[in-house]
Amino acid sequence: MKLTIGRIVHYRVSGQDAIAINQRRKDAREKLPWHHAIRSGAQVHVGNDLKEGDVFPLIITKVWGDTETSAFNGQLMLDGNDLFWVTSTAIGEGNRQCFWPPRDEPKAVAAAVAA
Repeated sequence: MKLTIGRIVHYRVSGQDAIAINQRRKDAREKLPWHHAIRSGAQVHVGNDLKEGDVFPLIITKVWGDTETSAFNGQLMLDGNDLFWVTSTAIGEGNRQCFWPPRDEPKAVAAAVAA
């Protein structure tokens, strides 16, 4: 499939990604009383912890080329109130790579409509 801005792919989190996201969420939890007291309007990163291999949707924001193997950037939609900017990832099988979301089988969709 063609990589274009706005497409949604699935992203497999790397160990380094998980450490960075979990650390900023930990820091936010520790400073939460301060944020409440000053009502700064600052983004406080809140959400469930991640681990290497977790999969989340990523919205493509920039494509570096026009082939199916081109690198791209995107915003990772986390299970929380924050995003994570992923740079220079690509379609692949491993951690820190993306894959196309699986599609429902036509029979399953037809059965759901009929029910």
